Amino acid sequence: QVQLVESGGGLVQVGGSLRLSCAASGRMFMGYTMSWFRQAPGKEREFAAAIRWSDTYYANSVKGRFTISRDIAKNMVYLQMNSLKAEDTAAYYCAVSSSGNNYLREASYDYWGQGTQVTVSS
Repeated sequence: QVQLVESGGGLVQVGGSLRLSCAASGRMFMGYTMSWFRQAPGKEREFAAAIRWSDTYYANSVKGRFTISRDIAKNMVYLQMNSLKAEDTAAYYCAVSSSGNNYLREASYDYWGQGTQVTVSS
């Protein structure tokens, strides 16, 4: 019932910045958690950031460099990525959870986008 489309990925130099967007359509509610996960080549998908209402949460690997924000009226979530490192290279996925369960767990999420690729050159 919810569709998610990510955009904004691309190629960026180490130390650069990039802003990702996720557009949600369908039956969305304000209490849903919206998150960003990422998956680097040869690695498992991992949690990056989440937002529920005005509360934000970050993985230690991105804290202080990434900022998640949300426009509820537009059903949009954003990920501003600054001071990018080569290790940030990954496919980035937008996800939505309606359960209010542990936001760190991939299994808590009901809907996923197709992903957008971020490549940070070293």
